[in-house]
Amino acid sequence: MANVELKLRGGRVHLPGGPAAVDVGVSGGKIVAIGQVGDAGETIDCTGLDVLPGVIDSQVHFREPGLEYKEDLESGSRSAVLGGVTAVFEMPNTKPNTDSADAVADKLRRAHHRMWCDHAFYVGATNHNAEHLAELERLPGTAGVKIFMGASTGDLLVSDDANLARVLASGHRRVAIHAEDEFRMQDRLGERVAGDPASHPVWRDDESAILATRRILRLARAARRRIHVLHVTTPAELELLGQHKDIATCEVTPQHLTLAGEEAYPAIGTFAQMNPPIRSGAHRDGLWHWLRQGVPDVLGSDHAPHTLEEKAKAYPDSPSGMPGVQTLLPLMLNHVAEGRLTLQRLIDLTSAGPQRIFGLVGKGRIVPGYDADFTVVDLKARWTVDEAWLASRCGWSPFTGMELTGRPVGTIIRGNRVMWEGQLANQAIGEPMKFEAVEFG
Repeated sequence: MANVELKLRGGRVHLPGGPAAVDVGVSGGKIVAIGQVGDAGETIDCTGLDVLPGVIDSQVHFREPGLEYKEDLESGSRSAVLGGVTAVFEMPNTKPNTDSADAVADKLRRAHHRMWCDHAFYVGATNHNAEHLAELERLPGTAGVKIFMGASTGDLLVSDDANLARVLASGHRRVAIHAEDEFRMQDRLGERVAGDPASHPVWRDDESAILATRRILRLARAARRRIHVLHVTTPAELELLGQHKDIATCEVTPQHLTLAGEEAYPAIGTFAQMNPPIRSGAHRDGLWHWLRQGVPDVLGSDHAPHTLEEKAKAYPDSPSGMPGVQTLLPLMLNHVAEGRLTLQRLIDLTSAGPQRIFGLVGKGRIVPGYDADFTVVDLKARWTVDEAWLASRCGWSPFTGMELTGRPVGTIIRGNRVMWEGQLANQAIGEPMKFEAVEFG
């Protein structure tokens, strides 16, 4: 009889203490042995490959229910595992909004073994459910509460200080924030130039971002509530957030680390349009500065697909958002190959970081007793992103045609080989994730 059900053999395995040439043994969906592992029911040869802790994308919009023509839980999660992502936190701006216990339960039912990766769902804060959020954030399978301070896709919006304070007063878990100041953006609507998506970051300017971030930091401190500021786009915000680490964590996206407005808007127009916007090359360089300083805690893709037809509309009638869950890891592996960050730092941003700041149970590290979630990558592979590889229902990516170094080879979730060399398993096995705040009170 085999000692373990599954053995990963011959790879460079990235443990909490660093990379090591060891085998990993898996049984019952958990890591049970690291080092010399005996006989196995199944052995995966990882020679020449790097075995990372499973990549967690803590911000995706999979559009179900209500907007399935753009994306759904099945197609979005299929994109995720093809890109090496083992788990996602999915956002609440669906139709209807995910803002009640019934809506969360509906999403969990829809996700059960239709989603290819493990998952958790955010509850959207509104002016109407503020007093119920303490109960809603404790629902199993819930990632916490999400606040939109500025209107984005959908109609979830909590923009004024009084209602923001009500939301922050209800509950204890870390609250995710879309920090753009709705009042300033309403005043600046005239800055939008018809037919010119390059005016998008002029309208949704630096000040609209930093103003909202300052406001939410002040309110969070008054409420003694931890917050997580999503998709930060300005160096000034990262400098500020670095001074408030006792209550604030933050995220950056591969898009904002890769694209520069001077190149992106002339090249792909409205397909570069997202909220908060793609800004200048100087902004991008500033994000990298603070990333090297260690301020951002996680990477999220902010995967937010719209159809080709929608994106082809003339600005500002075009919707904001772009797909990104499938390209999150490939883009960042390319940045590793080009020397912008270390693989160790990337692992912290995509695995250990999400586990640490959100209190995930059994995820984010290759450690005995943890879930057997692995992202297997070839750091030397040179390849080009093409449409045939993309699985999102929207059918496009701003990164199509980009030549990259480093690609995901395999996605293993709880000991199940869900993707290997671009081939999917026979069925989806995604399950809700567990959080310390819910499991242990």
